[in-house]
This record gives sequence, structure tokens and C-alpha cells, in this order.
Amino acid sequence: MSSNPPRRPRTLSDAKTEAEAAFKSVTAKKPDPLPKTVTLPGVKELVSLRIDQDVLAHFQEDGPGWQDRINAALRKAAGLSD
Repeated sequence: MSSNPPRRPRTLSDAKTEAEAAFKSVTAKKPDPLPKTVTLPGVKELVSLRIDQDVLAHFQEDGPGWQDRINAALRKAAGLSD
């Protein structure tokens, strides 16, 4: 005598579910690859950025141009300085 429990008989519903899954996996459209982003020098992009208040105050201390100063600091930190 075997210790394996008896298997339940396959039903029409089981076969339909398996067939649908097999069909779906073969016919599913794969997403198109994302287009490569071209970076243009000197082009700025508007973003929202959360930074600490004291960091913002530091860059705003010298008046207008604080966004350019933050950008320059980020470029330097990322190793992108010209």
C-alpha cells in the first residue's frame, strides 16, 4: 500500500484554467523597451526636491542664484563637475 494520498480527478474547470494560463503566457505582449533618454547639456528640468531647512538656508544666504549653487554642489558630489 502506498503512503501517498489519492489524487483528486481532474475536472473540466482544471483543464480550462491550465489551457488559459498556457495561452496567456505565449500570447502576452511584452512591453516595448523604454526609449533611451538623451541628455542635452545645459537643459534644466523642473523637479520637486525635499531637503533639510538648514541646507536650504545655507544656499539661500547669498541671495539669488541659490538653485544654481545647489545644482553645482550636486554635480560636484556626483562627480559630474566640468
